Formats: sequence, structure tokens, C-alpha cells
Amino acid sequence: MHAAPVTADGSRIRWVEIPGVIAPARVYLHGLGASCGPYFTAAATHPALAGHRSLLIDLLGFGISDRPTDFGYTLEDHADALAIALKAAGVEAADVIAHSMGGAVAIVLATRHPELVGGLVLVDANLDPAAPARDHPGSRDIATYSEEEFLTEGWQEVSARVGPHWWSTMRLAGREALHRSAVHLARGSVPTMREQLLALEIPRTYLRPADDEPLAGAAQVTAAGVSVVSVPDTGHNVMLDNPHAFAELTARALARGQMVGSGGPSGG
Repeated sequence: MHAAPVTADGSRIRWVEIPGVIAPARVYLHGLGASCGPYFTAAATHPALAGHRSLLIDLLGFGISDRPTDFGYTLEDHADALAIALKAAGVEAADVIAHSMGGAVAIVLATRHPELVGGLVLVDANLDPAAPARDHPGSRDIATYSEEEFLTEGWQEVSARVGPHWWSTMRLAGREALHRSAVHLARGSVPTMREQLLALEIPRTYLRPADDEPLAGAAQVTAAGVSVVSVPDTGHNVMLDNPHAFAELTARALARGQMVGSGGPSGG
């Protein structure tokens, strides 16, 4: 396990690193209430993706990372703290593979710290602000509570609604971290994550469950050069539901991105 202090008081982001000799490094980021190890280890070690130095990073407040109560947990806060950790790890121009909230953080990271991100694979990531709603388990549900409400009875109510699978990692999160991250994810960034994604000039792929409704604004996204790829037999947790297809399609997206980045043909 590796770690780097990322705040003035020394709070640490931690990650598990899978050795590899192929460049560039790959950085995996989890979603709200998750942890990178349980969500990405199978995919990162799949033959289609193995061989690269791979960092499975837990964002501040989640998983094995520290849980400071005086941290803001905005998308920008997460991205800046992550940037400090990546610089400490000697990472630059990485391929970033990021799920859900992690995808929103990755977009902001690429905008604010472009030297750290060479390509993005977003996995059913949040692109737009969303109004808080109690009938949408996750960030929108959590954001219906005030922080005081969430820290008292709200977290117990949420634990019952998200179910045992998600709660198995969500329970590791700092409660302030979980609530503030959810509120800021629902609120979104300025410019929005979608607007920042469209403005980036690096290879970008958006993986989505094949059976979901079409991606909102897909025509605008693809017109900006973002590849939108459907993954069969998956729900929101794409890398867990069909790890083989996820690994194969992610590897294909990253290979295509490397060809584009080197000036070669983009492929189909």
C-alpha cells in the first residue's frame, strides 16, 4: 500500500499499486461510497489491461484513505488532492479510468491539472448537475439531507436504501466526506463536467450500460470527439457486472487513444 499527504494537516490519500513496465501509467478512480480495490482489481489485472503500472486510488474520505472532517469534498477539492498524490507518485500523462463520481473528479482533474492526464475512460460517469431526490439512491438521495440530518439519522436511512453490496464499501467512508461529496456531485462543477469534458483535447471514451436509456446529449458528446461505447450485460457497476467486456473495451479505447496521441490513424 502507498500513501501521500495531501492536506495541510497531513491527511493521506492511499492506493494499491500493481507493478508494470508498459507506459503510460494507469489510474483507476472509484465512485461515491466505493473503494478502488474491490471495484477495479479484477479489471486492472485482466490480460487485456495488465502490464501497465496501475494505481487503484481511494479518494480522500473513502476506502483506505484518511477521512478528515475539515475538508470541503468539492469536485475541485478531490481533484486537487488527487493531483498532489499523483505528483508524489511520479505520475504524469496517465490513462485515467474512472467510474461514476470518480469520472466527474477525473474530468475536473484533467481540466485543472492537464499534465497529469493523457487520456480518459469514463465509466457511466456523472456529467451534469442533478436535483436532490429521495427516490434516487446515491448522491441525489444523500443530498436531500442537511449535513446535521445525515450525520445523525440520515446515514442509517441511506444504508437501508442502498443495500448490502454498496454499503459494504460505503460504510468505510467518512460520513462528512460521503455527505459533502454527494452534495457537490449533485450540484456539479462550474463549468459543468459535461462542458469541461467537451473542451478537453485528449482521447476520451465514455462507457455506458448497453440497456440504459441513450446517453443524454450523445450527439454533442460524439461531435466533440468523445467515443461513446455500450457495454453489454451491465448495470451502473460496469466493471463488476461484465469484467471481461469492460477490460476488452477499455483496452481497445486506450489503444485507440494512444494511436491518436501519436498522430496515427484513429481506427473505427
